Amino acid sequence: MDAKELREKTPDQLREELSNLKKAQFNLRFQAATGQLENAAQMRTARRNAARVLTILNEKAAAAAAE
Repeated sequence: MDAKELREKTPDQLREELSNLKKAQFNLRFQAATGQLENAAQMRTARRNAARVLTILNEKAAAAAAE
């Protein structure tokens, strides 16, 4: 998922995406703690995707406040 795709979504869709990413992060942490995680890079990807969604949400909020 790249920023261009995220900018096309509405804030509600972004919040839903953020919720899904947070759940995925939780599941990955749980798998890592139990030794079931096969690819540790997935944790990094999930964390960065969540940060990307938050950035876009903040950009949209700032643009709405400026109007």
